[in-house]
Amino acid sequence: MNIKALLSLRRGRPSLPQPPEPPAAAPALSAGGARVTAPPKMADNLPTEFDVVVVGTGLPESIIAAACARSGQRVLHVDSRNYYGGNWASFSFSGLLSWIKENQQKTDLSDECEDWRKLILEDEEAIPLSSKDKTIHHIEDFCFGDQDSAEGVEEAGALPKLPVFGAPAAQRVSPGSEETPAAERVSPGLEKENPTVESPGEEPQTPEPEQAPGTEPARAAPGAEAGAAPGSGAAPSTASGESAPEPAKTEAAPSESAAQEPKKITYSQIVREGRRFNIDLVSKLLYSRGLLIDLLIKSNVSRYAEFKNATRVLAFREGKVEQVPCSRADVFNSRQLTMVEKRMLMKFLTFCLDYEQHPKEYQDYESSTFAQFLQTRKLTPSLQHFILHSIAMVSETESSTLQGLQATRKFLQCLGRYGNTPFLFPLYGQGEIPQCFCRLCAVFGGIYCLRHAVRCLVLDRASGRCKAIVDHFGQRISANYFIVEDSYLSESTCTNVCYRQISRAVLITDRSVLNTDSEQQVSILTVPPLEVGRAAVCVIELCSSTMTCMKDTYLVHLTCPSTKTAREDLEPIVQKLFNLNTEKETENEELEKPRVLWAVYFNMRDSSGVEKSSYAGLPSNVYVCSAPDSALGNDCAVKQAETIFREMFPAEEFCPPSLNPGDIIYDEDEIEPEESGLNNSPETKPESSAEESSSGDGAAVAKEE
Repeated sequence: MNIKALLSLRRGRPSLPQPPEPPAAAPALSAGGARVTAPPKMADNLPTEFDVVVVGTGLPESIIAAACARSGQRVLHVDSRNYYGGNWASFSFSGLLSWIKENQQKTDLSDECEDWRKLILEDEEAIPLSSKDKTIHHIEDFCFGDQDSAEGVEEAGALPKLPVFGAPAAQRVSPGSEETPAAERVSPGLEKENPTVESPGEEPQTPEPEQAPGTEPARAAPGAEAGAAPGSGAAPSTASGESAPEPAKTEAAPSESAAQEPKKITYSQIVREGRRFNIDLVSKLLYSRGLLIDLLIKSNVSRYAEFKNATRVLAFREGKVEQVPCSRADVFNSRQLTMVEKRMLMKFLTFCLDYEQHPKEYQDYESSTFAQFLQTRKLTPSLQHFILHSIAMVSETESSTLQGLQATRKFLQCLGRYGNTPFLFPLYGQGEIPQCFCRLCAVFGGIYCLRHAVRCLVLDRASGRCKAIVDHFGQRISANYFIVEDSYLSESTCTNVCYRQISRAVLITDRSVLNTDSEQQVSILTVPPLEVGRAAVCVIELCSSTMTCMKDTYLVHLTCPSTKTAREDLEPIVQKLFNLNTEKETENEELEKPRVLWAVYFNMRDSSGVEKSSYAGLPSNVYVCSAPDSALGNDCAVKQAETIFREMFPAEEFCPPSLNPGDIIYDEDEIEPEESGLNNSPETKPESSAEESSSGDGAAVAKEE
């Protein structure tokens, strides 16, 4: 259509800043994910004054950027990486291999050019920022599958390889090229590196009907592209209101004969189908009544993504994996529990839902651990294990009675909203969530630049406040507030900070840890500590219908607070659950276990809970966002984002819903909407036709009038 609709902002700005054009010589990528970097060029049309500058595109930074842009602030959102999400990102398989190689390299930064110091005036002071991410340590990757030669195997649908840098322009493929098939998934770390995002005028203005609370949403068929936020190149299908976090349908079940024995997957197959993988750096699930789901629904950001139910909760007890009954129906249908145990369990869970109304039941045990409290409730050992490790999912030795009761109640309150478990998982991985908030920010005028490093923060000596940043082009950009991801801070700034570590492992396996009639299961399993002093390990197993792995494989994430290196912390658990031997070395007792085809271990820095006062020399208008924590949910990131936003703009609402069509302001020189034939405009037809075509194969989210 010819009408350019600008969303009205509270401050009544007549127009919104447009994203800058990408640099003329943007880095190109080979099919294997290797970057060919061209010399950066100045973005001439990048404004020099903003209200808020955000450095880093992790989840809390992206939420803050979206909230600021939504409240009418001029936002610049930059990241020195070539992908969105930071340590919250998701990668294709080849993208993850490139990320591993990049973090294993020991780069010497001592000779780095510091010409930017010449730009600092006498009445100013500079706080240098780090140009190397030092949050990842002890990376080790292993291939256990059939190690046939993968040399020369190209990733299906990848961009053509570039033989040498400086090839003729006609032979180059831009990172934002439309040659990539829309049906193929693009990892944020690989093909799509366009530093800009959709301009505000491209956002569809028609709101979607809300679905009644508690109603289970429609599901998406396999192969349906749920879409991506900035950097993905595909427009996501949408759903608003309570139906937003919508699970997708499972893929068609394979034949019975094929289901009996897993197919042999070779390493070359994994490489070839690498774009089918979306591997998260951080493994989390969304509580159906958690803070993040509430924020996604409230802000209408949920329309940019699709979700799938976690289908089962598992327990590891006496060397075996078994399913835990969660809902009332599951409890009474369970064959694992006796009738007496079912009554015991239902009575205790009913008590947990309103435990605050019965203080006499737990007051005497407030100083005890939750495990000790369970022993006083006349529960069998198996029920105590289920409640402690699979429902409350708290520490056996460290969690108090109140913490255990609160965690159990949260679990129970989340049941039944979108499925028979409390959890949802975003299709294409956790990396979609930060990108969804980035897209909202861009819709309301935020400007995005990837591969845009910031050299320093500029402080005014007289006021003690930060007044600007200096980027790698030497451009000075002024703002009132600055949000910086923790990994960008230099060692001198973090001298007094005491960081925790997270141990992570990612496995590609050939079958599930607990086989059932359906292969399309999303499972969560908490493995109790094998030794005293160790932490419990959270295991999340994803099937191919989550769009995170290729068919006939499973993607398994293991996470726990670090006590040693990631491999030392997690490999004993991996050995308990999986077969690490090659096919020729497999013994009979190992045949029942899923076989690991490929694995990576790494430690990630956890900066959650660090007080701002711990950072040396930061002014009052500079705020620090933390990296992912080891918790299962995302409450920490949402709370931090809201706290920072309210400190900056106490009078503004945090991420209010998107505006109604009546709030749209049209340019004076454009045709009025009633004269433009808006309903028949060429730009509105693809939106509806795509929706109709998707609904034909079950991919679109169902809407209720």
